[in-house]
Parts: sequence; C-alpha cells; structure tokens
Amino acid sequence: MTLDMNPAVFEGQISAGRFVLRPVRHSDAGLFAMYAGDRRVAEATRSIPHPLPPGATEAFVTRAMKASGPKDVWVIDGLAIGLPEVLGVISLKRMDESRFDRGQSEIGYWVAPAFWNLGIASEAVQALVAANPQKNRAIFAEVFQDNPGSARVLTNAGFQYLGDAESYSVARGAQVPTWTYIRKLG
Repeated sequence: MTLDMNPAVFEGQISAGRFVLRPVRHSDAGLFAMYAGDRRVAEATRSIPHPLPPGATEAFVTRAMKASGPKDVWVIDGLAIGLPEVLGVISLKRMDESRFDRGQSEIGYWVAPAFWNLGIASEAVQALVAANPQKNRAIFAEVFQDNPGSARVLTNAGFQYLGDAESYSVARGAQVPTWTYIRKLG
C-alpha cells in the first residue's frame, strides 16, 4: 500500500523517501523529551532550553498540534524502515501573518544524535521543500556557524547563502554566530 492510496489515514503526511513527515501526536512527548533533552540537540537550536524544564515537552506538543498558528510542525517518523517513530522534528514558521502575506517561511529542524550522518535531515528538508505545504515563494533558514553539517543539509537542498548574522540560543544562554540561507520557490 502506498501513502497515496488512503488519504484519510495519511492526511497531513509528506512522503520523504525512507520515512514520512507526519503531524505531531501526544504519544511523541516521551521521545521528544529524551532527544530534545540532549544538550547537543538543544545547543544546535535557538529555542530548546537545556536542561528541559518540567512541562516543556508537553507544552511544545500542545502548540504543535494546534490546527492554526504561525508554525506547522512535522515529526520525522522512521517506523516504515524499522527505526523509531520519532527521529526528529521539522517545521515551517510563517514569517508574515499580516494581510500582506509575502509567502515566506523559515524552516527549522533537528534530528536525534543516534540518527546523525544518515541523511535523514537532508531527506526531510528536501521533501518538505518539494511538498511546499504553505505554498511559499521563499523559505529562509539559519544555522549556527559551529554546525557545518546543518549548513550542508541546506545547500544540498538548493538553499543559497545570504550572509552572516547572530541569534540567541536559549540552551547556550548567548548570542551565537549564524549563517542565513534562502530557497526561492516557483
């Protein structure tokens, strides 16, 4: 059976080759807490604190499951290839919610360390860009300069380097140098 054969069962899912990107479920909270609670994951993001405070994972799941909002979140689910149902998370955050929507979002993602260097982030980013579920004209991305692997994920997905900047990392408690990228869509 392919993912396209029963759209009611697979609504909201995006095929990503070896795995699927699917909506967040309450049952994901435990694996989110385990993976996002890893200092290496938290320090590679702007918004994940380390250590995770009580209730942080459940609050994230609640926000991610909301039908409307500025951010759409998918779980990178590996069950189809015999891996855990949560390998990581990928999201698109709308950059302009006003009536002057410019069709721009920012992509964000993390993969659990046990699954690094397997091409999972690359496949997830490429699948999400190809699906373009928000009908964007451009997708932006930002990665910390001490994470060149994440920069390669973006350039392999057709993102173009825009420049250097800085972003605050909650886990690090500091401003961190970043590289900024854009992917223009048709």
